[in-house]
Amino acid sequence: MPRYEYRCRTCATTFELTRPMAESSAPATCPDGHETTTKLLSTVSVSGTSSAPPAAGGGGGGGGCCGGGCCA
Repeated sequence: MPRYEYRCRTCATTFELTRPMAESSAPATCPDGHETTTKLLSTVSVSGTSSAPPAAGGGGGGGGCCGGGCCA
């Protein structure tokens, strides 16, 4: 289930809620009980390293079909 970040306009507290996507626009109450909140724009960051070896180079270049492999 996705997490959404909100900021309270009364006390400036930033908090997160886990809720279904269908409820992402529903009103949220801050942990201090204030109801004047706004949903913040979230960004997704994907990082990491791959453990897969690099792909092997294909055949030679040129040719019109399949990189020249079937026309030689």
